[in-house]
Amino acid sequence: DYYQVLEVSRHADDAEIKKAYRKLSMRYHPDKNKDPGASDKFSKIATAYEVLSDSDKRRIYDQRGEDGLKQHEQRQGRQQHNPFDMFS
Repeated sequence: DYYQVLEVSRHADDAEIKKAYRKLSMRYHPDKNKDPGASDKFSKIATAYEVLSDSDKRRIYDQRGEDGLKQHEQRQGRQQHNPFDMFS
């Protein structure tokens, strides 16, 4: 669940989501955290933020879940983006 990944409630507003993302991404960023699994956790955090910070994606996720979101993106012809791209 993307809300659990970001440690926010389903009723969190954009500011709460952004604040949680920033806190968690700093904690688990692979350059700062060398623990095994930190990179995977960081990717999950980035994916959750990508969905929950976009009102359309969030609405689809809330209504249909992760599978519904993937189906919607496939119909739109979008490719999954790499969460590390935002740091390059």
